[in-house]
Amino acid sequence: MEVLGFFLAALVGISLGLIGGGGSILTVPILVYIMGISPVLATSYSLFIVGTTSLVGAVNYYRIGLVNIKTALLFGISSITTVFITRRIFVPAIPSIIYNKGQVYITQSMATMVLFAILMLFASYSMIRNSSLAIPSKKETTLHTPIIKLLSMGILIGLATGFLGAGGGFLLIPSLVLILKMPMKSAVGTSLLIIALNSLIGFTGDLGHFTIDWKLLLLLTFIAIAGIFTGGFLSKKIEGQKLKKAFGWFVLVMGTYILIKELLI
Repeated sequence: MEVLGFFLAALVGISLGLIGGGGSILTVPILVYIMGISPVLATSYSLFIVGTTSLVGAVNYYRIGLVNIKTALLFGISSITTVFITRRIFVPAIPSIIYNKGQVYITQSMATMVLFAILMLFASYSMIRNSSLAIPSKKETTLHTPIIKLLSMGILIGLATGFLGAGGGFLLIPSLVLILKMPMKSAVGTSLLIIALNSLIGFTGDLGHFTIDWKLLLLLTFIAIAGIFTGGFLSKKIEGQKLKKAFGWFVLVMGTYILIKELLI
């Protein structure tokens, strides 16, 4: 099973390299169902793997001038703070048994995976839908940024990243394009930097709370990083929009499977 887990870790990186997101939504299910890691610890591992891999991708985009550092830092004010507080204070405070009355029995692990599956369904819809984001004109990029909307979206993404270990790229890219009027390619590069900052700082909030298998974690991260370089190479030969839609259907199936497994089986 470990070999399959390593292969799927490479696919996470390939997805990030091909379409600038999406792959991180599979990291937790891979760690839980293939590698046998507990859901709560898997969210912590996911933060490190996704954060490090996204940082490598962001560096590649920065080299060709497609990362807006100022925007990433402004957007990150709310999201990074939310992620760190969530991982440092809220996640450790969640009891292992959340609810136990009669025949209704809800554990922290079950709640984590159900919420993650719901997030996957939202992500799949975002990737499957046909509507494409319009690339703003130069005139549009000068419009005043709605700060309240920006901060609110940062908090939302911070909560998703903090509680579930997902990067939130499917939320970030539309936000950067529609709220900040950013060109699509710059949005992808900037999104990767925000994901990296959110995830890695969120991971520091876990230090001291979990016993981490660094050998396994670094190996999975290395494989995912190799995947992102492969994805970057393939992106020159494969149409990203079609691949994104196909990947969205795969995420939809996986999210549905997790819901059925956790609630009905």
